[in-house]
Amino acid sequence: AHIINTKYVLNKTLEWISVLQWNETIKLFRGGMPLKRHWAYFRSYDNSFTGSEAVDWLHELLKRNHNFGPEVSRYQTLQLLRKFMKNHVVEDVKGRYGKEDFEDSGQVYRFPPTSPLKPLPQRTPVSENCDLPRLIRWDDYEELPQPEKIPMKSLILNSETWNKRHSIAIGEVHECKIVRRTDITPKQVDQIWKKMTIAHLQRVLGLKTMDGVLDPKHVNAKHIIHNVFSVNKTGIVIVKNKAEDMPYWVLSAMKCLANWPNGRETKQPMYPGFERDVLRTVAEYFQRLKEPLLTFQLYEVFVNILSLLQQKEVAAEALQVCSLLLPPANRRRLQLLLRLMARVCQNPALPPLNDAIATRTLMVQTFSRCILGSAEEVDLDELLATKLVTFMMEHHESVLRVPSNLHRHVDDHLSHLRRVQIKYAGADTDASLVSPSYCRKISRAEFEEQRVSSSQGPMQELLEGLIADTELSAKDKRKRLKQFQKSYPEIYRRRFPTAESKAAVLPERAPRLKPQLMLLTLKKPFQPFQRSWSFRT
Repeated sequence: AHIINTKYVLNKTLEWISVLQWNETIKLFRGGMPLKRHWAYFRSYDNSFTGSEAVDWLHELLKRNHNFGPEVSRYQTLQLLRKFMKNHVVEDVKGRYGKEDFEDSGQVYRFPPTSPLKPLPQRTPVSENCDLPRLIRWDDYEELPQPEKIPMKSLILNSETWNKRHSIAIGEVHECKIVRRTDITPKQVDQIWKKMTIAHLQRVLGLKTMDGVLDPKHVNAKHIIHNVFSVNKTGIVIVKNKAEDMPYWVLSAMKCLANWPNGRETKQPMYPGFERDVLRTVAEYFQRLKEPLLTFQLYEVFVNILSLLQQKEVAAEALQVCSLLLPPANRRRLQLLLRLMARVCQNPALPPLNDAIATRTLMVQTFSRCILGSAEEVDLDELLATKLVTFMMEHHESVLRVPSNLHRHVDDHLSHLRRVQIKYAGADTDASLVSPSYCRKISRAEFEEQRVSSSQGPMQELLEGLIADTELSAKDKRKRLKQFQKSYPEIYRRRFPTAESKAAVLPERAPRLKPQLMLLTLKKPFQPFQRSWSFRT
């Protein structure tokens, strides 16, 4: 099987989408940046520009470009120009680049004569050996054992009704076999969810292969199943291990901002700027996480979605599938954070959280690197994160919903595998919809014989259990045995052929006295007493 190392996957950011955007930005920058004559180091330089002029012009270009949007900040533009400097897209007038930093000042720069464009990479071929397990099919079945008492013989049917029911040509119909899948194990269910999720994601992204984009070894089927089924009524993932959940003080701070001004549960006195301190508390928690919420391993998958953002429904479905691959704790944090960001931006009652930046821009700039980022410094990294996070924030209700199509397809596949089928030897038609009563026609007498023989065993067990029941009183046991004798006389007669066999199980009752004898017995002891009483009277 092919092996894709982690560094190769992370460096794929510069390939395909990232490379295309990188080259497009450079072409627009070199083709549109105004060039003038500037003085530096006691001489003049033609076709040059200052650092501040480059930041101003490129910043306006990026805000108008559909690949980046109006959320791009001046600082992000400066960071991009510094990456241009390191990659020799620009140089200072002395020809220095690489180790020099691009400054937002009056320092003079120029374009080098060599082309700074990067070559497009070649896609790796589809691997012949796939790491994913093969989906179980109907070919993987076991034949149910046929009863020995009923020999299976071929049957010649000339019935017109049979032809209409089964759509099989009139003639000889071979013996039928009941085939059934072996019980599907939890491991096989995990494999089916993993395989079908990756296949669904590949189809949505429009890729011929997932090589270099997603390593199947990084996909955990347990995470997918947990994210689908372990959710509350609002769709938020429920984390079983409370140690993996966010601390209570973070959840309380997020609830305070999301429901402002009705979410302030703290009894501490309010003060001007309190809401800014709450936001700073939440931001510090997410910025201290070891990796972004979308994880380093799935970075390339989410970057590929950038090319689909113009198609809202397609991009939303791709994000739905990709977010199922996240660990449950990460998906829960992402759901709560995006919901907080959206509510803060839409809350007119919330005071401004920054004097110079709009609330929407502040939310994206504060949390974009907490959501998406790579393990290594890559070109356009922060701009890519800003673009994707903005889309996820604006459509958070749809992008973090469980994809209904995927869920339905997996359920249908599992139901199909669990269904018992009847197939005929030599016939390619699927007879799963046909439910014949018998494989061989039998007489009435044979049917009665089989019915009696198949039911006598359980009835005998029922009778023995009734006899051995120690909790029943002798009276109740006799009453139930009498009822059993009426319903199943043959079984009762075989169990109790003689009166001795019945007496061995049930002790005989004591003989009851006649009413006259009982009266004499009671009167006899009281006769002397009655005489003395009569004498005194």
